[in-house]
Amino acid sequence: MTGDLARFVAGSRWEDVPAAVCHAGKRGLANVLGCIVAGREDPALEIIRRTFPGEDALIDAAAATAHDYDDTHLRTVIHATPPVAGAVLSLTRKKSIAGKDVLHAFILGLETTCRIGNAVTPGHYERGWHITSTCGVFGAAVAAAKLLRLNEAQVAHALGLAATQAAGLVEVLGSMARVLNAGFAARNGLGAALLAAQGFEGPREPLTGLRGFIPVFGGNGDPAAVTDSLGERWEMLQIQLKPYPSGVVLHALIDACLEHRQALRESPAISVRMHPLAIERTDRPEPRNAIEARLSAQHAVAVALLRGAAGLEEFSDAAALDPQVQALRRRVRVVPDASLDKMAASIVAGPLSIDAPAPRAMDDARLEAKVRALARLRAAQLLQSVGSIETLEAFTAP
Repeated sequence: MTGDLARFVAGSRWEDVPAAVCHAGKRGLANVLGCIVAGREDPALEIIRRTFPGEDALIDAAAATAHDYDDTHLRTVIHATPPVAGAVLSLTRKKSIAGKDVLHAFILGLETTCRIGNAVTPGHYERGWHITSTCGVFGAAVAAAKLLRLNEAQVAHALGLAATQAAGLVEVLGSMARVLNAGFAARNGLGAALLAAQGFEGPREPLTGLRGFIPVFGGNGDPAAVTDSLGERWEMLQIQLKPYPSGVVLHALIDACLEHRQALRESPAISVRMHPLAIERTDRPEPRNAIEARLSAQHAVAVALLRGAAGLEEFSDAAALDPQVQALRRRVRVVPDASLDKMAASIVAGPLSIDAPAPRAMDDARLEAKVRALARLRAAQLLQSVGSIETLEAFTAP
């Protein structure tokens, strides 16, 4: 299986990538670049830069996740772009790389991340592994390997070297440490490809070997998902970009609160039904800061109803400590409902009952507005570079 994946990556040509996949790749790249520019201002990144000076892959991937504003592969809940972007951008700073090659490698990295994620779903995340990190390291390795023009054998070795560095715990979510998971995945994946480029060898079958990644990490997963219809069906098309800087399991809930704001805001009690796993991550009635607020169902409801928005200001330290927000949060009760999808929510407030079965996707116009808000003065150049990336002789990382 590792050989099949390596053969696909090494042999993939830019001309073979469908137009819809290219468009999705450009959307993902613009989104993650905006997240990186804004995320560099997060206090956690100042500490990371001091501790790991020069580790740009780690720093950029950590910045991309700092505000929980990146993306989600809905089936697996992987935030696929940060580790891959971190590795890709690092290489573009060290050598001149054509724009189409950057986008091609980025797409292959996303596809690898999502497919390996499918292979260990369900069971992997529920066992406590942070799938963004554990699977993202493979995507970072593949993207870097493609940019380094590694052959089939070398790509396979890069996958093996990535496998032994797969790590990351769900337990760190809701803490400052959460950004390290994507950061280390980017750094380790890049390192795996650089080692393989120098002739460093990995195990023969790191994915499905007796003690390989999928048997050890995967629980009751499906190994065939890694290569099923590879190159014909593109799993990265299932990645959705985040319209709100919060845990993705809250997005359908936020959509519903914004749409029905007038009817809900005066209700003395609001009952929110969610899947038990979503509640495990987001039942935080009294978040103390922005980090905790981004994973608080009660806070998400409160800011959406009070402010009619759910952007960076609504998930800030100041918003978490706002007395009006705190008061409304106390009116929200979270109730488990295993019949719901992990991304869904159901709201009951007096006679009003609202079902929100899935988050709404962002169109291109909304994505552009998001990137402009995140990247500010750098947004125009960023959007222009990504928009015309296929024509660029060299892509310059922000």
